Amino acid sequence: MTAEEIIKKIKSLGNKRNIEGMARFGIRPKTKVFGVSMPELRKISKNIIRQNQDKQKNHNLALKLWDSEIHEARILAGLIADSEKLTETQIEKWVSGFDSWDVVDQVCMNLFDKSVLAKKKISEFATRQPEFEKRTAFALIAALASHDKKMSDKDFVNFFTLIKRASIDERNFVRKAVNWALRGIGKRNKKLNEEAIKFAKEIKKIDSKTAKWIAADAIKELTSEKVLSRLK
Repeated sequence: MTAEEIIKKIKSLGNKRNIEGMARFGIRPKTKVFGVSMPELRKISKNIIRQNQDKQKNHNLALKLWDSEIHEARILAGLIADSEKLTETQIEKWVSGFDSWDVVDQVCMNLFDKSVLAKKKISEFATRQPEFEKRTAFALIAALASHDKKMSDKDFVNFFTLIKRASIDERNFVRKAVNWALRGIGKRNKKLNEEAIKFAKEIKKIDSKTAKWIAADAIKELTSEKVLSRLK
């Protein structure tokens, strides 16, 4: 499938009701939106990969889809791009183009968390001023906590400094990602659960409504019977 054929497919699957629903969940990108669901996008990505096993061609296709400036095409780009072929320039281009939390999260969970280059830039992303660029750092931490089985407990404890610094950022899509990162670390294993709860109690003392919310919400989930039972 060519980029043009894929975009035509996306347009054919457009749903105005979905667009309205996305807006209610804070998804209001500057790029063109057609309201295609994630299950449909995953189906398209699987078809692309099944039809073409050439990773380089699929990666090049992903770059073209990103440049289309279509919301769903950008999510799809994150599903078919090759993490090993990403360059720092490409990562920066995509991050600077993030304009909604769902694109950030999907790209981080499906692509960036597999890229060595992206991992190395977490601390840099965490200091960015644009809301979605900053969210990238913490969405990526959450993705790594869930997917990367090779990282050590120490690697994740080292992220606490970044989480603490960002815990006073009142912007909705930053604070929720910071909270997600902390909860993700605390659900990785029993030891990190204890470390995350201890850390959350520390940031709860910060004179910030946002920090207190992040901490309280994380503690509530990380001390829940559901989480603790799974970690036994």
